[in-house]
Amino acid sequence: MTLTSSIPVLRSSDYATARSFWTLTLGFARGEEGGNPPRFGIFHRGRATVFVDAGQGGDPDPSPGWRAYFHSDDVDALAAEFSARGAAVSGPMDTARGMREITLRDPDGNLLCFGQDLPK
Repeated sequence: MTLTSSIPVLRSSDYATARSFWTLTLGFARGEEGGNPPRFGIFHRGRATVFVDAGQGGDPDPSPGWRAYFHSDDVDALAAEFSARGAAVSGPMDTARGMREITLRDPDGNLLCFGQDLPK
């Protein structure tokens, strides 16, 4: 049996704010939503998917580490795009692990990382 994908589930304290962030700031397309008013949503960009769940509120103790990692073929272009849309982007920076990465936080403080493989 082969696993074919993994999808991060990020908690949010305010679904409408999270939806705006994922669609307007990060350029993800909104997929299905659940609840009336919506409290859960699925967002897609390229082959990446993320679930946002506001049903239980935001995480009371956000982790200092990454909550989601997204692979890209052009992190520099993402950094420029996200910055132009108002995101506070850290990086890009090359890592000892052979990656070029940027990080940013969503409105609930979840740390997101976007990375690409460095040439070998």
